[in-house]
Amino acid sequence: MSSELEVPFINEIHEEEEEASDWDLLIAFNELRHREKIQGSKKVAQTWRMKERMKTVSVALVLCLNVGVDPPDVVKTSPCARLECWIDPLSSQKALEAIGANLQKQYERWQPRARYKQSLDPTVDEVKKLCSSLRRNAKEERVLFHYNGHGVPKPTVNGEIWVFNKSYTQYIPLSVYDLQTWMGSPSIYVYDCSNAGIIIELFRQFSQQRESELESGLNGSTPRFGSPTPAVSSVRNCIQLAACGVSELLPMNPELPADLFTSCLTTPIRIALKWYVLQNTGRLVPNITLDLVDKVPGQLNDRRTMLGELNWIFTAITDTIAWNTLPRELFQKLFRQDLLVASLFRNFLLAERIMRSYNCTPMSSPRLPPTYQHPMWQAWDLALDICLRQLPTLLEDENAQFHHSPFFTEQLTAFQVWLSYGSEKRNPPEQLPIVLQVLLSQVHRLRALDLLGRFLDLGPWAVSLALSVGIFPYVLKLLQSSARELRPLLVFIWAKILSVDSSCQTDLVKDNGHKYFLSVLADPYMPAEHRTMAAFVLAMIVNDYKNGQDAALQGNVIATCLEQLSDPSPSLRQWLALCLGKVWSNFDNARWCGVRDRAHEKLSVLLNDPSPEVRASVVFALGTFISVTDRSDQANNIDLGVGMMLASVGNDGSPLVRKEVVVALSSLVQQFESQFTNVVVQWMEEEKQKEKSATVTGEVPALQSSNSTANMGASFSSSDSYSGESTTVRRTYSSSTLAGTTFSSVYMTVWKVLVQLAMGPHREVADMAKQIVNTLKLKASLSARPTHVIQNPKTCYSAPSSPSNTAPIHGTPPQNHFPEDHSTPGSQMRRDYSSPHLSGKVNSYTSPHGRGKKLLSERNSSSLIHEEKEEEPKSLKSTSVTTEFFDWSCRHFAQPLMRLSEEQDPESSSHHRREFRFLRNNNVRQEAREEQIRAGFNRLDVEVFVNKNQGIPSVIKFHPYEGHVAVADKDGICFWDWEQGTKINYIYNENLKNTKISAMDFINPHDESLLLCGTDDGSVRIWRNYLSEGYDGKELVTAFQAISDLIPTVRRAGLVLDWEQESGMLLASGDVRIIRIWDSQRETKVQDIPTGAESCVTSLASDSFGRSLLIAGCGDGSVRLFDRRLAPSECRVMTLREHNRWVVKVHLQKGSEGKIVSASNAGDVRFWDPRFTESVRTLNLTQGITALEIHKHADVLACGSPNQFIGVYNTSGDNLSTIKYHEGFLGQRIGAASCLAFHPYKVKLAAGSTDSFISVYSTPVKRS
Repeated sequence: MSSELEVPFINEIHEEEEEASDWDLLIAFNELRHREKIQGSKKVAQTWRMKERMKTVSVALVLCLNVGVDPPDVVKTSPCARLECWIDPLSSQKALEAIGANLQKQYERWQPRARYKQSLDPTVDEVKKLCSSLRRNAKEERVLFHYNGHGVPKPTVNGEIWVFNKSYTQYIPLSVYDLQTWMGSPSIYVYDCSNAGIIIELFRQFSQQRESELESGLNGSTPRFGSPTPAVSSVRNCIQLAACGVSELLPMNPELPADLFTSCLTTPIRIALKWYVLQNTGRLVPNITLDLVDKVPGQLNDRRTMLGELNWIFTAITDTIAWNTLPRELFQKLFRQDLLVASLFRNFLLAERIMRSYNCTPMSSPRLPPTYQHPMWQAWDLALDICLRQLPTLLEDENAQFHHSPFFTEQLTAFQVWLSYGSEKRNPPEQLPIVLQVLLSQVHRLRALDLLGRFLDLGPWAVSLALSVGIFPYVLKLLQSSARELRPLLVFIWAKILSVDSSCQTDLVKDNGHKYFLSVLADPYMPAEHRTMAAFVLAMIVNDYKNGQDAALQGNVIATCLEQLSDPSPSLRQWLALCLGKVWSNFDNARWCGVRDRAHEKLSVLLNDPSPEVRASVVFALGTFISVTDRSDQANNIDLGVGMMLASVGNDGSPLVRKEVVVALSSLVQQFESQFTNVVVQWMEEEKQKEKSATVTGEVPALQSSNSTANMGASFSSSDSYSGESTTVRRTYSSSTLAGTTFSSVYMTVWKVLVQLAMGPHREVADMAKQIVNTLKLKASLSARPTHVIQNPKTCYSAPSSPSNTAPIHGTPPQNHFPEDHSTPGSQMRRDYSSPHLSGKVNSYTSPHGRGKKLLSERNSSSLIHEEKEEEPKSLKSTSVTTEFFDWSCRHFAQPLMRLSEEQDPESSSHHRREFRFLRNNNVRQEAREEQIRAGFNRLDVEVFVNKNQGIPSVIKFHPYEGHVAVADKDGICFWDWEQGTKINYIYNENLKNTKISAMDFINPHDESLLLCGTDDGSVRIWRNYLSEGYDGKELVTAFQAISDLIPTVRRAGLVLDWEQESGMLLASGDVRIIRIWDSQRETKVQDIPTGAESCVTSLASDSFGRSLLIAGCGDGSVRLFDRRLAPSECRVMTLREHNRWVVKVHLQKGSEGKIVSASNAGDVRFWDPRFTESVRTLNLTQGITALEIHKHADVLACGSPNQFIGVYNTSGDNLSTIKYHEGFLGQRIGAASCLAFHPYKVKLAAGSTDSFISVYSTPVKRS
């Protein structure tokens, strides 16, 4: 056996088998909760929703035709355009009435519910009466004034249009100024006459004149306070459409109607078809004539017919042109506020295109940019070509089938192409309004929804664009559809919308849209991904919205959510809990519904969920489950039961969860403020008594529960930072009752959890808990001044003496406990006061571990209270503690969900950087192999780096792949570039006073490294950006209490850690009697393995590949082997007892036949075969070694001596080097070694000494 061990162990292992591929290695602490701040996205004001929707309720049709008499200032051609509303005025005696009736019908096509009034060849008085009447009836709604002035002179430069006298012998001017007065605001004017543009210019001048007159009138007489300001007929609230420019005449082409502008506005498809034929552009359809286009079959409102499809395409194209040309605000005002206005402006775009071809320039106010040359008009021409090509066949053969236009299919394809390359930096897709129109068609709806969802997934900017184009009413109406194939798409789209604009909750509830998502959530055949989105949508519907809570409760949302809490999907479990938390937040009806369904008990099972986000969500839900208004006995009983549940997760490994615990417990404390104050008084008295006894006896107080916790159903040590295995609250009790547990014990348990959280290693969690703890301690100290509350029998919290005082299963709390305290919380403290902050003095609480009499004296539990002046405490309700966890969770749905993340995308810069790092890592390992082979017979004493550290080094670590070494002293870590000889950075670990760093390692060294720091109080902190200079450069990724219940001894091991990169497990032990295994993925404790030793654990090693063997070296000299796969009582499989003194190092060689190496400070190094209890070989090195390190891959080990030298040996016991002097300091003797570390791959040795010097030693440089 010994001959086998003479072979250097590097030859026993094949490097390729040993090293896992970097691509396969776990990247720990790299979830979103670790990489970003827990806060919601910035709320962007949404402008898509119109502040007020308007309706055109009244229409005045004023026709001044004077049939048969031409106006004196217009010389008409012969032949001339004659048709008015497609009727020849000379065709009959009653042509004028027929024209008026036809115009009304054309307008009714766009707004059938308006009130129409015709005024044919009117006088001034008739116009005044008409306009005044319509304004009076319309009130604040819009009125339309349509003026046809073909039979009267052109408008004057003074701003007058013409009407008639009663006998039709004279033209009478009508001032636009007067017309403004009669029409009021808001109004819309349509001027179909020559020189119409002059009216728009003068209208603006008159409006400004009117405003200035009104302002001067107001300035002249100051109105009484509170009197309403007179309404101003502002030009901003009036819309005008004019047929031509200031000095332009209307077209007189006899092939066109005389009212070409009106025809474009009211019968756009008919005039577009005629103009198409007149332009001679229809070369593809040469047989089409003007008479033929009047016979186009179908109805305008039937999209299945040719005419209906053309109208549908026209609407989509004009909407698209407007959306891509107009400013967003103007588009909203003209195309989304009023149905009639939107129709008129869509048709106005056509009027501009047609009339410009006849040297007329239609004008509008507000003014629109030119759109007549927009490329989408070419798509319109193509659609006309394709449709009209079929017209002769359809008219000749009744059985001929109409082939629908490919317009929408092609536009969806164009939109799909844009999506392939789309981003926020590019121009928006011009097809977005067309996608909107396609949603109306069942044929294209599925594809359109799919593409729309992909567009919304690009980010919040895409959602805002879609809402601005007017998508909301379409997708809201689609919720009435029962088609199952639309469910996943609609749920996804609504999740995107609500993640950006939560105000849509009101519309959903109003239209019963919430029922759609309740049915999706309850559908067992729906994938978990879509049920998650449905739960999110429901959570947003009920979020701070009472009507939404009512509607969801009636829809049985609580039972639906509870049924699915055991679903395998973590995201679904998370959002079910968040949805429940929002449903019953400040809503007692839902809370009692939850009580009946035992919701809190079902949720409590998820407090052990593998996902930290799920655990945080459950804590959030339980926190809002605590009643705010109902203070009945049963409510109190339930609330305190929930409090015990929450206390059980006070030691959770994730700060995300612990923050929610603080918020939830703050709600409980607010409800029972006076009871908690009394308990804190008692606790403070007990702390004083313990400190006095410790001072008198000179002993370290026991770290287990004190007398005050003797009656507690689950005790928490008052000097614990986190509760350990002996202080875990049982989670199996019936949480709706507190049978066997006194109320006072619940208050004390919650209080001690809050104290522990305030002492925790995560600064944000601690600061939140300190707010509550400080306020309660200040209230307690002030209330304790007049009398010693602990001696008052009315507030004594001893255990109940009779069974009658215990809460029955469905009964009420004991009536003899705090009978005077069941009033409104805080009623005994009626005056406000301000609570001081901790001022950073975190040591003012109790010690998380035994540090002796000196430490405890510094941590006087009363030292937080400032007694300079008398002040009353403020209520805890004003000391609000909140998080943004819910808003942060919502952010997930606002981000792209379909796109590959940067880490998964092989084309991303992040992936390229990672690829570079992995190639670099491989090169480092390859280059180190030759060194490793020669290490067993080569010197290792060439000092390549030496410098003085900021403090005495306690732990030193090489980065495996980068050229720096981390050196930990008592309070911080210094980073040195040992290749260049320079200092890179120094960071403070922010550990508590009188604690020091005792363990350190690099996490994810193969990728973006994190730094793991453990301190001797049992806490762990993990840092990112540790090389960034400045105090704010580093970022705390996470922090938690790895071990608790530390046992005070004369010689302390502190916190001993072993990080397994392959499995993501963190092994923790030290001054305790257990080895605790933490799962970095779950951020929770996986297992507690009792060591069975009566001393501390000094060193840990594990088989990270087999993941079963665990080795612990102990302070009593024993080496203990554990099999993690076995039960805790059976997992210790072997105890090796050949060492007699403190074990300084245990090491497990890599590979299937790897040997165990252990060393004690007596200088004996022993090699073990895991199959035997006796060592197979022993090396006796120098006596009293202070540190020993073994290279993972090379046949070399080093030990440091207090006699100021470092010995380097191979595993055969041959002395390779003895380092006694620094090379660069004229032979200065090295200090006593405090820590040693080998480079994980290169044969380099780092040493820290008690004189604060650090050195790096190398083998001799190979000469080329």
